[in-house]
Amino acid sequence: MTLQGGFVTQSSSTTVGSVARALDLVELVVSGPDVGMPLSEIAKAVGGSKSAVLATLRTLVDFGYLRTEEPGPKYLPGMMLIRLGDLASAHDPLIAVARPILAQLSAESGLTIRVARNDSGYPVFIDRVDGPGFVLFHTPLGIRELPHVSSAGKAILAELSDKEATAVARECGLVSRTKNSITKLGELKKELEHIRKVGFATDDEEDAQGIFCVGATFFDHFGRCIGAISATGVKTDMTLAQVSNLGKLVIKFADQVTHELHGRKLARRAR
Repeated sequence: MTLQGGFVTQSSSTTVGSVARALDLVELVVSGPDVGMPLSEIAKAVGGSKSAVLATLRTLVDFGYLRTEEPGPKYLPGMMLIRLGDLASAHDPLIAVARPILAQLSAESGLTIRVARNDSGYPVFIDRVDGPGFVLFHTPLGIRELPHVSSAGKAILAELSDKEATAVARECGLVSRTKNSITKLGELKKELEHIRKVGFATDDEEDAQGIFCVGATFFDHFGRCIGAISATGVKTDMTLAQVSNLGKLVIKFADQVTHELHGRKLARRAR
């Protein structure tokens, strides 16, 4: 990533700076608050001058990628993005990027691999590659799952601040799925701190009896956690070293997803 004209852009020999800056602005507004973002907030977020940012915003509004609402004005996603979203729904780019990586991790680990989007702290699994053998797992896709009982969910929670993670925990209620499920906020906070140290999360029969999972997160070019991948298998007596090795393997492939998305990891913030 480099800074060009006050904007953060993904640099390469073929990057067109003005296009990259416009796309950064679109993504910023799309991921912003539902009430929209004012010019001053957008300019501050990208580190650009108000005049330069305003010129790009007006162009995006003219072409329908953004729209404005008064008072403000505040910038919100435009109808063109909705149309493009409808067209792209059957061809999810994250699935296209992740599928070969999932397949490679499944072949190397012998486990079922899934990929989940980060939906405000909750994992929504969108694709999977089943491991070899006769054991198949009933893992429905497209459903918002409980974050505190899955390795992908806990890995995503660990990327949130303590305040954000607490809000999600209170919202989902920390309900029990098995006798191993985390049901107390203090215990969850300790678990999240451990995940931040080692870089991966585990689900040790916490969502379903007899099932063990390891998950790690991936990031977009803003450094935001946008999802996680997880490796799922039948619970066995694994040593701590074996768990650690599997965790490192999942991190390696999650980092590949980040790389293919032209993303980056940021230094962890103070919690």
